[in-house]
Amino acid sequence: MTTPLRADGVRVRFGTRTVLDRVDLAVAPGEWLALVGRNGCGKTTLLRVLAGLHRPDAGRALLDGRPVLDLPRRQVARGLAVLPQALPAVGALTVRRLVAQGRYAVRGPLGMLGGGVDDAVETALDDCGVRRFGDAPVDRLSGGERQRVRLALALAQDAPVLLLDEPTTFLDVRHQLEVLDLVRRLAAERSLTVVSVLHDLAHAARCADRVVALREGRVHADGPPAEVIDERLLREVFGVVGRVHADRSGGRLGVSYDEPAAPP
Repeated sequence: MTTPLRADGVRVRFGTRTVLDRVDLAVAPGEWLALVGRNGCGKTTLLRVLAGLHRPDAGRALLDGRPVLDLPRRQVARGLAVLPQALPAVGALTVRRLVAQGRYAVRGPLGMLGGGVDDAVETALDDCGVRRFGDAPVDRLSGGERQRVRLALALAQDAPVLLLDEPTTFLDVRHQLEVLDLVRRLAAERSLTVVSVLHDLAHAARCADRVVALREGRVHADGPPAEVIDERLLREVFGVVGRVHADRSGGRLGVSYDEPAAPP
């Protein structure tokens, strides 16, 4: 089975600081992989390397077996879609016009000049439950609604791989769960491979098939949530004393934090 996305020996330095140090990672087709760890551990940088948005100092990222940096950007966009933490200000741009921008990789500049939308745009609007906002300015929507629109923009690319950088940032708990459940449903319906950066371990345990914890630029733990997320991970990766517990069915993990751990 072809691995759609992988990192081989990725190293990234910012000045004298090594942010990623010889990171190897292979993402299986249809898998949701969650990257977790403390701020500054390299999660977003790794996501940008995988997307071809940052050139590593050593190693490489591969998309469908080919170095992502060797591919034209439109070809990369047909293979993977990226949902960053925030989009630039879009002014009075309507929801439908914004989501239509996701078709650039398929339609090209001449196709985009023709205006209009195609079936992929309408499908993305429907799938994310934002068709009713199609003619509304994006900046008039609530935070949860805007996040659904941003997800529709990524889905409109119709790419098989979806990269999400903290998709629940700035959302209240209800909207966090709604967005994650929506991604989970659409990933199953569209057979998407998902890589996400998540801060909340309970969210990672709830939605991801696999958790990769980064510590000081290296992979500290890698595996199914039930095998990776434990009290030792809380202490070693996040620097806190806490508890991890399963619900009665054993199907979901809960995480609670008690206090900062003593320095090693």
